Amino acid sequence: MQFKTLGRTDIAVTDICLGTMTWGSQNTEAEGHAQIAMARDAGITFMDTAEVYAVPGSPETSGRTEEIIGNWFAREGDRDKWVLATKIVGGGNAHIRGGRKPDAASVREAVEGSLRRLQTDYIDLYQIHWASRGHYNFENYWTFSPEKQDRAAARANMEEVLGAMGDMVREGKIRQFGLSNESTWGIAQWLKLSEQLDLPRVVSVQNEYSLLRRIFDHDLAELSHHEDVGLLAYSPLAGGLLTGKYFDGATPKGSRKDYQKGFWRINAYSEAATRAYHAVAARHGLDPVHMAIAFCRSRPFMTSTIIGATSTDQLAHVLAARDLTLAPEVLADIDATFRAHPRPI
Repeated sequence: MQFKTLGRTDIAVTDICLGTMTWGSQNTEAEGHAQIAMARDAGITFMDTAEVYAVPGSPETSGRTEEIIGNWFAREGDRDKWVLATKIVGGGNAHIRGGRKPDAASVREAVEGSLRRLQTDYIDLYQIHWASRGHYNFENYWTFSPEKQDRAAARANMEEVLGAMGDMVREGKIRQFGLSNESTWGIAQWLKLSEQLDLPRVVSVQNEYSLLRRIFDHDLAELSHHEDVGLLAYSPLAGGLLTGKYFDGATPKGSRKDYQKGFWRINAYSEAATRAYHAVAARHGLDPVHMAIAFCRSRPFMTSTIIGATSTDQLAHVLAARDLTLAPEVLADIDATFRAHPRPI
C-alpha cells in the first residue's frame, strides 16, 4: 500500500480508500464490519462515508452507515488507526434538515450528528458532498447550466460555510476540510476565500474518475497540481460498468443497476468503451478490474482511489490490484483507447 499526503497537511492516507455507501441498505452491519476488517488487514487506513449513506438516501437508511462504522470503533477500539472522512449533504434531501443546503447552522448540526453516530470525538476530513449552487456530476452531466447560477449568492454561502468549518476546526471537531462533486471555479473560490479570511484551506476534492469518465484530466488536474488539492476518486469502476457485468443488457441482482433505477452510466457508448478496455486488458494478460484500479492510482493528481463492494468476495477481487503497476505499453494502449472513446458517460 502506498501513502500520500492529504493536501498541504501532515496527514498521510493510503492511496486506496475504503468506500462504505452500501452498508445499511445492501449490506448488513456484520457485512460492513467484515469489509472493514478485510481492508485493515490489506493495509488500508483511510475510510470514507457520508451522512446521507446508505444509498439510496432515505429516512430509513441515511445515517445508518455512520452508525455501523461507529459500532465498529466502539467494539474494536481502533479509531486512532484510521483516517476518517465523512460529508455533509449539499442540500435538496427533504429528509435531512428539511432539504436545507449547507450554512453555518446546518454545518454544526451535521458535524455533531456525524460525531454522535460515528462514536468519535473528531473527523479527520469533513467534506461538502456536492455543490449546492448546482454541478455537473451524477446525472446532471448533460443539463448543467452555470449561467443560471447567482455568483454573489454562491460566494456568500461559501464564506458562511467556510466560517463554520473554521469554528469546527477550532473546537477540535474536524481536522481538515474538503470538497466533493466540485468544479475548477468552485474550488478556486473556496481557496481564495480561505486565504482572504484565514480560514481552513481545501485539502482534497472527491469527484468521479475512471477509465470511462476523465473530466478531471484538464482544468481540475491543473488546479490540483498547482494548489495541492488532490483527487479522491469515487466510482473507479464506473459504478460496476468496467467489470463487464452489465454487458448485453444484463442486470445482476443486487447490482447498482438493479437498485438504482435509471442508472445513468449505461448506454451504447459506455458498453463499447468498456469492451474496448476489456480488450486492452486481455492483450496484456491483465484482469480488467485490476487494470482499471491501477490506472486511477497511476494518475499524478490522485491522492486516493475509493473502492467499495457489496460482498467480501468483490472487495478481495478489487484489493488484489494493490500491487499492480501498469507498464508503459499498457498505458499507451489505454491512451489510444481513450482517444477512440473520449466521453462515453
